[in-house]
Amino acid sequence: MVPNNDDKNIATVTHLGGTVFSFIPALIVWILKKDDSAYLADQSKEALNFQITMLIAQFIAGILVWILIGFVLIPIVWIFNVVFCIIAAISTSKGETYRYPLCLRLIN
Repeated sequence: MVPNNDDKNIATVTHLGGTVFSFIPALIVWILKKDDSAYLADQSKEALNFQITMLIAQFIAGILVWILIGFVLIPIVWIFNVVFCIIAAISTSKGETYRYPLCLRLIN
């Protein structure tokens, strides 16, 4: 599966969009493009799974604020999200397939 330039650009924006808009960009791309491009279907699904994982982690960290450890975990989860979204965007801009570490594969 060799992606064309449009697919690489859409995948890059999809991964970067997760830093600001959470799972919304990945969900939109996955719904609209999953039948058009195998590469976009794969990468948008990967981004969607990662953003759902980050939402779950933020929710758990929010609960743990009550025992004070959440104040440390919330920024760690945010930084983890930003760093790995940037790595994914760089990878997909080169046309590579990216897999996030520590990601729950909820959507197959």
